Amino acid sequence: MSELQTHLLDKAPFGRVVPAMVTPMNHDGSVDFEAAGKLARRLVADGADGLLVNGTTGESPATHMEEKVDLVRAVKDAVDVPVISGAGSNDTAHTVRMAEMTQEAGADALLVVMPYYSRPSQDGVVAHFRSVCRSADRPIVLYDVPGRTGLHVTVDTYRRLAELPHVEAVKDATGDLASVPRKRRETGLTWYSGDDGLFLPFLALGAVGVISVIAHVASGPMRRLADDFDAGDLDGARDLALRLDPLVQALNGQGQQAVMAKAALKVAGVLDSTTMRLPNLGPGKDQLIQAEKGMKAAGLMRS
Repeated sequence: MSELQTHLLDKAPFGRVVPAMVTPMNHDGSVDFEAAGKLARRLVADGADGLLVNGTTGESPATHMEEKVDLVRAVKDAVDVPVISGAGSNDTAHTVRMAEMTQEAGADALLVVMPYYSRPSQDGVVAHFRSVCRSADRPIVLYDVPGRTGLHVTVDTYRRLAELPHVEAVKDATGDLASVPRKRRETGLTWYSGDDGLFLPFLALGAVGVISVIAHVASGPMRRLADDFDAGDLDGARDLALRLDPLVQALNGQGQQAVMAKAALKVAGVLDSTTMRLPNLGPGKDQLIQAEKGMKAAGLMRS
């Protein structure tokens, strides 16, 4: 592509295709930091240009502060792409500590989920993020996922959050495509799709990339989808989105993304151990078969 050609996509400050990386674990449940570094290198070699660690798919509810910090260091040592670290909780004080420690460990940005379960008021949401921003010196990506948080964030609250220092982007897992143009227009924030199946529609509405589950085994095709869209090849982007849909359904359809991402990596021969921490159970035979069928249907494995 020549420099004179039109680009439809804005620059992606934290990467265009960002796997929400699983946390590899040894059979005894301890974090396997060596395997994490290897996985990070593999994902980047396959086409990822950013990585998220310590997210929900990385079993963040079940890993401890020291492990989160060491995981950031291990992945930063392994790759030369932006590394976002999850640093969110429904406890504001704990969120502040996670933000401080993961950014000190080298995280390039922080993913901070809307405070879940407690269902704070809209003013409470803003106060939560204001507290985090006081301790942050890295960019913050807001993570809006009402299916997990039980919290609806209004457009007015988005506007107020966008005024806080360090808040620069959104991982949008609301499924609410209709609200994206207004939110982007009124906040000026950078938008990322938080749903694999909505990657292409989000790009069409001005998002710059995706924070993804299927990118564990499909970083290359997802990168090509974005490149095709960027170059104006909408037919090519659409064809790739349709091709990847069986994998999207296989890994995301039952809401157990962390389990299914490890299943896919096991099927792909990338992970030896699929051990997980309770309450999640590592993938069983049926889930491995489901991952394999999705990968074959998406053309990532031979039938």
